Amino acid sequence: MQHWTIPSIAPHDFFLCLDIDQYFDHEHDPMLIFEQGFTRPIPVGERDVLMTIRFNGDPETPEFTISAHDPVSREEQEAATTAIRRILGCDIDLNPLYEAAANDPVLAPKFQEFHGFKRMARANFFEDAMNRVIQTQISHKPTARKMVYGVREGYGQRLDGQGGPVASWPRPAQLIGADPESMKKYGLSLRKGEYVVGLAHEIMSGNVNMDELEVLPPEAFYERVTKIRGFGPTTAQDLMLYRNRPDAFFPSRLEKGEERGLRYWIIRNYGGNPNATSEKAFQKMIAAWKGYEAAALEYLFADWVLSEKRRKLAKK
Repeated sequence: MQHWTIPSIAPHDFFLCLDIDQYFDHEHDPMLIFEQGFTRPIPVGERDVLMTIRFNGDPETPEFTISAHDPVSREEQEAATTAIRRILGCDIDLNPLYEAAANDPVLAPKFQEFHGFKRMARANFFEDAMNRVIQTQISHKPTARKMVYGVREGYGQRLDGQGGPVASWPRPAQLIGADPESMKKYGLSLRKGEYVVGLAHEIMSGNVNMDELEVLPPEAFYERVTKIRGFGPTTAQDLMLYRNRPDAFFPSRLEKGEERGLRYWIIRNYGGNPNATSEKAFQKMIAAWKGYEAAALEYLFADWVLSEKRRKLAKK
């Protein structure tokens, strides 16, 4: 195996992610990753290579060792490093957020509990978008992840892993010829199949530039993504959070006089009434987050995930 290391901006505690099942895919058991490392296909140029990522366990001097299961060239190693930094959020600097929101009544306690916590994403916008579209409105997440993996098996590359074959994530070029109807065998509705194949066409035609989406300001990203067929406000907001940058924005979504989406959830966390909170009041609530909205929101998400786990355990 080829090995190299990738540093991350401290603090960064990757092990905190192992409690968030939503970050992982059908083939992963988060509890085994602590000892065995995190193995997944990484896109490098025109092919995919299985790579295992191991964290050094030091949040204050975080470093990841990458082991490629097949030989890679220098150019492929650079491409893999870019993808892995996005997956892990290595370029997100939490320190300005910690300083600015040190007295925030909601976030400050979570900073202490989840010190060094950064979100995980997939290797690029297309992977995140495909994953999000397929899993939408599927309440049983193991089933949803299996559906995503079915599409990967059907259209991605087959890679030989130590525990058996692993399917890579299909590229847009591999999906533009797919029949949305045929995706029903993986559990997708016809409409979801059309959205996934449609996005592949948008990317291949140049109407959607994935590199550009990574660097667009949040408002411009949101406006661009909501123009893609099948990508509504909720999906656009979620995809905004996965970029390897800390900022985002939360537009108001009033439907029949009631707030929807992430803004509703944020206001509830701050003890407000989502349906009677002005724009000025909302901006005051999150004033300490400015420029770090995506990174901050992930702390609320992690707290919710763990609270739900505790609630289910208590019921048992």
